[in-house]
Parts: sequence; C-alpha cells; structure tokens
Amino acid sequence: MAKLGKRTRAAREAFSGKHNVSVEEAVALVKGNAKAKFDETVEIAVCLGVDPRHADQMVRGVVGLPNGTGKSVRVAVFARGPKAEEAQAAGADIVGAEDLMETIQGGKIEFDRCIATPDMMPIVGRLGKVLGPRNLMPNPKVGTVTMDVKAAVEAAKGGEVQFKAEKAGVVHAGVGKASFGEDKLVENVRAFMEAVLKAKPTGAKGAYVKKVALSSTMGPGVSIDVDNAAAQ
Repeated sequence: MAKLGKRTRAAREAFSGKHNVSVEEAVALVKGNAKAKFDETVEIAVCLGVDPRHADQMVRGVVGLPNGTGKSVRVAVFARGPKAEEAQAAGADIVGAEDLMETIQGGKIEFDRCIATPDMMPIVGRLGKVLGPRNLMPNPKVGTVTMDVKAAVEAAKGGEVQFKAEKAGVVHAGVGKASFGEDKLVENVRAFMEAVLKAKPTGAKGAYVKKVALSSTMGPGVSIDVDNAAAQ
C-alpha cells in the first residue's frame, strides 16, 4: 500500500470520528484542511432517494448563491439581431447562431453555461447529443431558454448554480471557494439545500434527502446532519 502524505494524514486525523455534523462545523473542517497551493472549490454532494430514470422523480433546478461561487463562468448565447447585441452588452463570452452550432459540432466547447432565445432552439436542438451529457443544454425550466437574455447572462456570471440528479440520484455542485469566509460558505450551503428541497419531485417516495457531504477539491469529505443542512 502506498504511504499517505503528511497533508493527507493530517486531514484524515482532523476528520476522524466526525460524522453528521452541523453545516458550521463541516465548513470549518473543510476550509481548515484545504491546504492545496490553489484556491480549492468547496463542493457539496447530496444523495437523494429518487430514481432519475423516471420522469416524475427527476430533480433539477437552479439557485443563485448569495455569495457567488468564486468561479469565472464563461457564457455562450444563441441569439440573433438585437438579442445578440443584448447578450454581448451583458457580458456573454460567445454569441452566435449557425456559426456557433458549427463550432460546437466541431468539438470546440469553450463555455460553462449555454443560453438561447426560444427561436434558436431548432438550431440548438441539433446539439442535444453534445450538450446534453455535459449538462449544457438550454432549458426553460432553469431559465436558460429565455427572451430576457440580459438577466440570464448576468445571473450566470453572478453565481447562479444549476443542479441535476445523476443516475445514482446524486446532486453535486460547487458552493464557493476555500478562501471564502466561513459565514459566506454556510449561507451558500444552506441556500443550495433549500433549492434542492424545493425541487422535490412528485414521484419521490420515502426519505428524500438521504445524505449530505461537504468536501474541498483535494480534501476528504464530511457528512452533514440532514436535518441541519437547510436554512434556519
């Protein structure tokens, strides 16, 4: 067995015996043990009692984190004419129509969020197999198919986070950076959990939230008391 590094051993010792702690304690542990040479992302993973293969158990949504994500988000917008100009003025990184479609079909995806006006969806629809698996497909349910391009771009740039349950019923997202103050990370975690709870599907049976865990990019994870995870 490979020997554990000094930093890894120290982190494991700090987390030893810590299970189902409060959001505040989890944030303090994760933040205090984020020792990488870069500003690590603080990540949340929520295990849900749903089966996303069934339409009435799919969980997806969007939440504006009160303190942002600390991440620079690159936004692409499918639009023409005045709406294209509106997107550019709002700070979109890439704006186009057929030309953007061809760029994406060629394998060049240089954005983290994709927004489209409704009239562009026949074009965007051809990219389903490319954008869908990457969770980049514009969707009116999360506000990325809209005529209010300005608001959508500003929200994406301002720390809005999209989430979607994966095959195993797990939802995960970045909720800030290790450099954030503890209070800001706590606020973001609670805001994210509130959004997940509000997105509970009609087909969910039994316990909806089964487990919540917090970690940093390079650090171990710690479980949070489910009843303590949402806003108070």
